[in-house]
Amino acid sequence: MKLNEIRDNPGAHIKRTRLGRGLGSGKGQQSGRGQKGQTARTGVRLDGFEGGQMPLFRRLPKRGFVNIFKPDYAPVNVGKIQTFIDGGKLKADGIDAAALVAAGVLSNPRDGISLLGDGELKTAIKITVTRASKSAAEAVEKAGGTLTLLPQKPKPEGKLKPKAKRAA
Repeated sequence: MKLNEIRDNPGAHIKRTRLGRGLGSGKGQQSGRGQKGQTARTGVRLDGFEGGQMPLFRRLPKRGFVNIFKPDYAPVNVGKIQTFIDGGKLKADGIDAAALVAAGVLSNPRDGISLLGDGELKTAIKITVTRASKSAAEAVEKAGGTLTLLPQKPKPEGKLKPKAKRAA
């Protein structure tokens, strides 16, 4: 093989369709946009609009709510930690959020780390996490390691303060 013989695989590069370049091109005149109207023009705003009929997202009932203050923990399984220890990317003593990010187990520790019990742990580890499942705690203790739980972030207080009772 020579440098001047290198080519893309067939079909690897699809040529862009050039619109509005004459009737003979097949994409001339209206350039595949159909005829006149809102969709033929730029700045189309039709998402969710149903011609004046009540849109589907407003017809369906809304249920529940999303707690914006709920902590978002990054899950890590003990089996994955064992894999990284076996690969030499993680040391068994002193595993914490910074060590897990440095080893590449996690990219973002978020509000804390939740240790889960999926997989098998053979090495005695010293690990510090925010939460741990029962099975994960048992797996760490069974392997002869220690598990330290960090204090969780305090829950934010609500905007409404309790009303002071009036003297009667």
